[in-house]
Amino acid sequence: MNPEQWVQCAKCKKILFKNDFERALKVCSHCGHHHRLRARERIAITADPETFIEMETELVADDPLGFPDYPDKLAKGRQASGEQEAMVIGKAQIGGIPVMLGVMDFAFMGGSMGSVVGEKVVRGFERAMAERLPVVMFCASGGARMQEGLISLMQMAKTTAAVARHHRARLPYLAVFTDPTMAGVLASFASLADVILAEPGALVGFAGQRVAAQASVGKTPPNFQTAEFQHEHGMIDLIIPRRQIRPTLIYLLECFAPNETHLPRTEA
Repeated sequence: MNPEQWVQCAKCKKILFKNDFERALKVCSHCGHHHRLRARERIAITADPETFIEMETELVADDPLGFPDYPDKLAKGRQASGEQEAMVIGKAQIGGIPVMLGVMDFAFMGGSMGSVVGEKVVRGFERAMAERLPVVMFCASGGARMQEGLISLMQMAKTTAAVARHHRARLPYLAVFTDPTMAGVLASFASLADVILAEPGALVGFAGQRVAAQASVGKTPPNFQTAEFQHEHGMIDLIIPRRQIRPTLIYLLECFAPNETHLPRTEA
């Protein structure tokens, strides 16, 4: 048996044939666990073929605080993810509808939000306003990047303001919570979408599970800080299996702006 032909489910530990696992979009055929996708994999299954045009590729993180080993961690993040930062953003089409598409990659320092991630989000929303485009964001983050201190926390207010301007322009914004969507990202631009979708079983919350358990009174429910828990309490609108996310996004985009999304700014 060639070990390269098989993978093990991270949840149920069953052995899966790699080709079948890939065809199932990295969803376990036994327990339905949605394994994490890389940014480029997410773009490939979401955007129309050959329509994604990446933007803001010149933005790279600095070390403003001289934080120990931060440059090394950035280098390791680039090597692990193949990306320059934890956010990939650009213009694309989904079902023939032009959108601004942002995808976070957890492999880059846990998808943490620093100055570059915040700047990419803001520039994406600003370009979307200029070109009258809806925004679609796939979120996957452990929160703010501690190596940038208050600069990283400032991105919460900065991105929130950009979403508010996009909202005042009466343009749709759709967010998809993937595993995990936590802390500063959840508490800023991620939670401000007109419609929030989530993948089944995604970890969604502010503080880590151990911290939340210590702060709670009594025992937390079994599904605490999952997409299902947040859906039960009204934070998430729909929980959608991975294969259905693209058609659901197309449906929502057509419902929100069936005409405007196809028009240039002057006609809109």
